[in-house]
Amino acid sequence: MDVEVDVRDLELLTATAEAGSLTAAAERLFVSQPALSQRLTRLEERLGMRLFDRVGRRLVPNAAGRRMLVMAQRVVGELESAVRDVREMRDGRERRVRFAAQCSTTFQWLPPVLRAFREREPGAEVRIEMAADDAPIPALLADLIDVALVTTPDVQMGRVELTPLFDDEMVAVVPDGHPWAGRRYVNAKDFEGVNLILYDVYDPNRIPAIPPPIPPQARPARITTVPLVTDLIIEMAAGGQGITVLPHWVAAPYVASHGVALVRIGARALTRTWYCATRPGPHPPHLEAFVEELTARLMRPAVPEPTGPTDPSAAAVA
Repeated sequence: MDVEVDVRDLELLTATAEAGSLTAAAERLFVSQPALSQRLTRLEERLGMRLFDRVGRRLVPNAAGRRMLVMAQRVVGELESAVRDVREMRDGRERRVRFAAQCSTTFQWLPPVLRAFREREPGAEVRIEMAADDAPIPALLADLIDVALVTTPDVQMGRVELTPLFDDEMVAVVPDGHPWAGRRYVNAKDFEGVNLILYDVYDPNRIPAIPPPIPPQARPARITTVPLVTDLIIEMAAGGQGITVLPHWVAAPYVASHGVALVRIGARALTRTWYCATRPGPHPPHLEAFVEELTARLMRPAVPEPTGPTDPSAAAVA
């Protein structure tokens, strides 16, 4: 069966998922809200399925919408990248750094890196890229990006250069009134019967599957995956749709604005290590300069045994 889906449909999907409403998406796309609503209706009619459900005041991609969104982000991202590459070829510009950060939509630490880099390399350009399936290592090896901030293990990690940067703590995010909110920490048994909301990089149907960021013995009742949109996952947790687990440095800015609490997982913090990843071999001077500024901003000594709540972003944004 042939179903017509064009680039404007893909832009509609990504803008609506990120903005959470047709009104906000229409503003991003510089079209009217009624026109965008009609376009979404026509797309859903052609596909024969609804793509979004209403959760509170937000439009949230359902299973069909999430599947289309993965494709949309990949196609739109590749198209934009290809157009930029061709324009750079036309203009003779080659001094660029293509950068991707895994499992994160929070970049408070990046502007100081960019400022320092541009002081050293005023003629160079930095692009923030989206790696397909949130998998930067294959993108590095395919020369689609130049530098990646990574934390999730990949079978091809041995083929790239890795510089350890810092450890961050994974925390449970719950509404202020939740029974966990006043606890010092939760353990694997507490996850029994819980609806867990995670980024879709943890979709158990992915191949290879990435273990969820919870204790190995934990057995939640259900795992719901959503697109890599931090505002969306925080809104769902704050609205009582389930519990999510995020890096402390990603979740901390939402505590005051969204009425959520952050709870340690385990008596000893559940941590993971972040790395700066590049392709092996010599790098051009502008790429070396970017890596140096990135590592100088984010690298900090490992803490052997955390004894209380930590915020890894403190070193990054101080």
